[in-house]
Amino acid sequence: MPEPPVYLVGLSHKTAPVGVRECVAVGGERLRLLLGELRAEADEAVLVSTCNRSELYLVRPRRPARAIYLEHLGRFPEHLYEMRGTAALRHLFRVASGLDSQVVGEAQILGQVKEALFAAREVRATGPLLEQAFQRAVYVGKRARSETAIGAGAVSVAYAAVDLARSIFGDLAGHAALVLGAGEMAELVLLHLKELGVDRVLVLNRTRARAEKLARRFGGEALGMEDLPRALFEADIVIASAAAPHAIVRAGRVREVLKGRKKPLFLIDIALPRNVEPEVARLPGAYLYDLDALKTVVERNLAARAAELPRVERIVDQGVTDYLEWYAGHLARDRIRRIQAELETQLEAELGALLRGKLAGLDAAAAEALRRRVRRVLARTAHALIQLAKDEVAAERLERVLAPR
Repeated sequence: MPEPPVYLVGLSHKTAPVGVRECVAVGGERLRLLLGELRAEADEAVLVSTCNRSELYLVRPRRPARAIYLEHLGRFPEHLYEMRGTAALRHLFRVASGLDSQVVGEAQILGQVKEALFAAREVRATGPLLEQAFQRAVYVGKRARSETAIGAGAVSVAYAAVDLARSIFGDLAGHAALVLGAGEMAELVLLHLKELGVDRVLVLNRTRARAEKLARRFGGEALGMEDLPRALFEADIVIASAAAPHAIVRAGRVREVLKGRKKPLFLIDIALPRNVEPEVARLPGAYLYDLDALKTVVERNLAARAAELPRVERIVDQGVTDYLEWYAGHLARDRIRRIQAELETQLEAELGALLRGKLAGLDAAAAEALRRRVRRVLARTAHALIQLAKDEVAAERLERVLAPR
């Protein structure tokens, strides 16, 4: 059986630093527009764009997948990897199961894979091959989480950020944390901060109403953008996760805040694009950590879950096998239709010749009864036809036999 014509090209936290990843991150309306453009580049297209990866999946691209990525997403060829067929499918299933995440076993990626499929669906960029691939990827991810302990405990970038904060302070009790943003990531950060005993949380968001809603849930204080200088002054640690197209925390502002502080300011930026200007790291009294700085936390996480990895890999292998079996049936359908159509044509021609010749004396009712019996015989051969059609060589031979002479 030929390999499925599924192509993958992309980059991730394994091949590209955060500065590159933020340049190729796509979301919102821009994602919709990009997927619309990609419809002309391939039969099907889905883009998985998260803070840790930018992966483009294509079916039968009109030109090299690498060239399509470089034109539409960004020119960083040295960071790209490419896969096709079974290798691309296996990678997708490993991504959905959390095996390829920066924090192994994190659950957020499963929702992001779903969202990638829904976004492509909305602009009609998907088709049967990627629909099936992404649906099965989600199923594999769910199995990995329900049948193994790959996701035991809190595993996410948000947890890694809070765990880093704990490693800095030892105990979060008695400290104040400022959370930038009010989305899903901010919610996870707040959940883990409260679980680890932080005394005071400040929630700052461009839309104050969203900050208030989240702050109420976690017993925090809601702030708007105008409150940023005060919040930076009062916080011991800042965890930035806002969905902003540019930096929110500028080096100049932090410099001014530090002049009036007697203690250092720790900032952990887990947003993409980054919320905190990289120059902040060079300021005396400021300590900035970004997504790439979470590697030590990730290594501890991996060690704790190492025993579960083989079990998850087996689930991934089963997912790939199931997809290939489905793909064999998908390929067979067209062959089955062609074979059945040719059989029906030839049987009808032979019956017509008989009814005009040796069986010319049959009345209309008897002739129709004969036709029905012949069609029933043909229907009973369907299973054998399916098996033949799944075997490409056998199907081609059968089609040659049935070909009109």
